[in-house]
Amino acid sequence: MYRSHSCGELRAAHINTEVTLAGWVQKSRDKGFMVWVDLRDRYGITQLIFDEERTPKEMMEKAKSLGREFVIQVTGTVIERESKNKNIPTGAIEVLVSKLEILNASKIPPFTIEDKTDGGEDIRMKYRYLDIRRNPVKDSLIFRHKVAMEVRKYLSDQEFIEVETPYLIKSTPEGARDFVVPSRMNEGQFYALPQSPQTFKQLLMVGGMDKYFQIVKCFRDEDLRADRQPEFTQIDCEMAFVEQEDILNIFEGLTRHLLKEINNVEVEKFPRMLYDDAMRLYGNDKPDIRFGMEFGDLNAVTQHKDFGVFNSAELVIGIAVPGGNVYTRKEIDALIKWVKRPQVGALGMIYARVNEDGTFKSSVDKFYDQEDLAKWAEVTGAKPGDLVCVLSGETNKVRAQMSALRMELATRLGLRDPKVFAPLWVIDFPLLELDEETGHYHAMHHPFTSPKPGQMELLDSDPGAVKANAYDLVLNGNEIGGGSIRIHDKKMQATMLKHLGFSEEDAKAQFGFLMDAFEYGAPPHGGLAFGLDRLVAILGGQETIRDFIAFPKNNSGRDVMIDAPAFIDNEQLKELSLKLDIKA
Repeated sequence: MYRSHSCGELRAAHINTEVTLAGWVQKSRDKGFMVWVDLRDRYGITQLIFDEERTPKEMMEKAKSLGREFVIQVTGTVIERESKNKNIPTGAIEVLVSKLEILNASKIPPFTIEDKTDGGEDIRMKYRYLDIRRNPVKDSLIFRHKVAMEVRKYLSDQEFIEVETPYLIKSTPEGARDFVVPSRMNEGQFYALPQSPQTFKQLLMVGGMDKYFQIVKCFRDEDLRADRQPEFTQIDCEMAFVEQEDILNIFEGLTRHLLKEINNVEVEKFPRMLYDDAMRLYGNDKPDIRFGMEFGDLNAVTQHKDFGVFNSAELVIGIAVPGGNVYTRKEIDALIKWVKRPQVGALGMIYARVNEDGTFKSSVDKFYDQEDLAKWAEVTGAKPGDLVCVLSGETNKVRAQMSALRMELATRLGLRDPKVFAPLWVIDFPLLELDEETGHYHAMHHPFTSPKPGQMELLDSDPGAVKANAYDLVLNGNEIGGGSIRIHDKKMQATMLKHLGFSEEDAKAQFGFLMDAFEYGAPPHGGLAFGLDRLVAILGGQETIRDFIAFPKNNSGRDVMIDAPAFIDNEQLKELSLKLDIKA
């Protein structure tokens, strides 16, 4: 065997035991007459010792030749360490080596394999297999494994069955752009990689598998943002003979289970918030409720003076920044500059200081007196010592801008504690969303989401008013899961597709297999999918998902380690009946 123990296993109780270890050289210290080597594997570090008095000369020379990341095997005796290291579990012992074998030499790595490395993100992505040896990445992957195991444990205990669904499927226009795969055996035809297993899990419900789950890869060919991957992992779940409340209860239970088992945190309350209220009070559908700073609608108390900026605005909103009155004019000017960034897009920001004596000082004192400003404070909940920040403009835009400002201020004020967990259900989303460019409605979630009971008839008269039987689970300002009660009636599904612009022929071509299945006794059903990557990052107290993915893509969707995507040769193109038409 290559090893009798791991490099993180040995303790004082093993003293005088002969052991065999294998791993990577973390570092070595050559004092001439003595050499110490830190040997590392996934489990920890053990110090090895070679000295002239007890180590043969030939082995001593070999020990002196060891470089960083050499793979070696040693046999030796566990002895007490003279200078103990309290920072590592094996710090009370070391191994006096009697046999040394170099299993593989290593080039000098392009960055140090240590917790605090000198390697930038680009170089670490290129040599990801080396980055994984570092504790932060290694521990993140182990953490992800633990979360996945707890998910499987909880769902299995709830009688869910894990079922795999196909990766090579049919392209359907239900969301983002598909990744497509040409079929060699079916000339001119293409598979698509699934954006989600949506239709398959519904078919499993028709098949009587009334509690299904799958930890599954999904693929979306869309423009990437800083923390989005073209391939991502879902905890995909579906249940039959359920209503919305059944699903919310089950997955509140899963979230509680994970927080308890992974973070040792108990959370009892999962408040419910209407989508309309989330947008009105927080400006987005995934509000972070670990802190306050709810929006105050200032239209009624600002649009009565001669200040044209507010009078011409569709919406004027403000937030109270706790303790913000201590900000200097320079700091406030920097904040105004921040909201004018293209990423936020505000034209400016008005502010009012709430002094400790109850008086006010604003940037628009010329237009608003103390009585006016007192109403601003009342609407926003501002107290003495706070700062009221005000934005105005078109409703949807100004809400998004204030949402960004609220999160930035909370970060600066230290209100986004990663060790505090505040879950929230957002419910009653709009069923349809208007595309301002085309003037047509499209499904806010997907075409299989059912409307709230009794609202189907509104599709003809007022489609924008129809609410979906849909829900999102939000944790610390991030959507970690979302789902809906599905349409299970063929007639209702056909009506829904018609309102989304599908002709009868198109609907049959794209979704005929699902609608045919509904004619064979489809049960009422619904489900939810968690984003595993994001969930794991939040549970791990991190902002970025990349360290929790073994081999992530960069912001351009490239794997710089294996250099993918890449061109294929002409022979492969010929086999697939493909020709390239690349614009210069």
